[in-house]
Amino acid sequence: MSDTHQKEVDQVSGVETTGHEWDGLKELNNPLPKWWLYLFYITIVWAVIYWVLYPSWPLISSYTTGVLGSSQRAEALAAVEEGVAGRSQFADQIVATPLADISNDQQLLQFAMANGRAAFGDNCAPCHGAGGTGFEGYPNLQDDTWIWGGTLDDIHTTLLHGIRVDNDNARFGEMPAYGRDELLSKEEISQVANYVASRTGLETDEGVDLAAGETLYVDNCAACHGDNLEGIQDVGAPSLVSANYLYGKSLDAIKAQITNPRNGVMPAWEDRLDPATIKSLTVYVHAFGGGQ
Repeated sequence: MSDTHQKEVDQVSGVETTGHEWDGLKELNNPLPKWWLYLFYITIVWAVIYWVLYPSWPLISSYTTGVLGSSQRAEALAAVEEGVAGRSQFADQIVATPLADISNDQQLLQFAMANGRAAFGDNCAPCHGAGGTGFEGYPNLQDDTWIWGGTLDDIHTTLLHGIRVDNDNARFGEMPAYGRDELLSKEEISQVANYVASRTGLETDEGVDLAAGETLYVDNCAACHGDNLEGIQDVGAPSLVSANYLYGKSLDAIKAQITNPRNGVMPAWEDRLDPATIKSLTVYVHAFGGGQ
């Protein structure tokens, strides 16, 4: 680099150089365009005005508030309070309106569906899936197989009190462990499992005594699942002739459930969600199409 004081006029452009040179390239001393300088000055003036009018400079424990006293935090909190007030109006109506009548008020129904959708995503989707289609061990809310009933009132009761949880009004139905507790022998479990499989169109083991399985079913299972295997919702016993099985529909899965059954649980939401949200969830879940 040459000495910065050795300035000269570039012969091609006629502009004075700054005296800086890199590998034979000389830097021209072109001034900034006036429009650019004016714009730069305007931004400086604007910054000063902004510092005076609005919050800007941090202090030790607070900040300068500006002469206008503007606060985005205060505005956001006010907007939240306004939203809460508007929501409270509809929430109170939801609580006061019978479940069956909510669909008769379009505005109320829209609020219930929106509120229910948000609550479902936050609380129910991890188990039942975002669309309510469920997973193995977690019921599909879109089909018409409901263990405890799929009416609005049934769904509302299940949401309020839960299933097999520490709640005085929880729905409770538990299948005995016929194999683990040695209530039936391995052969008897095979017979009754094959009988159930034969009634649902599944392939059965060769040579199994299905008549003995039917007798075992009548003696041990019919009291809950019904004489026709259609289930009894009052005790939470699922239909065994349904196309949908909660823990897998196969002969091996049936044997496993008879031997050492899985009894799933669902939380009681009455102590976790407000009454309006639970009723909104009821309406939203029923709208999946599987409700009765």
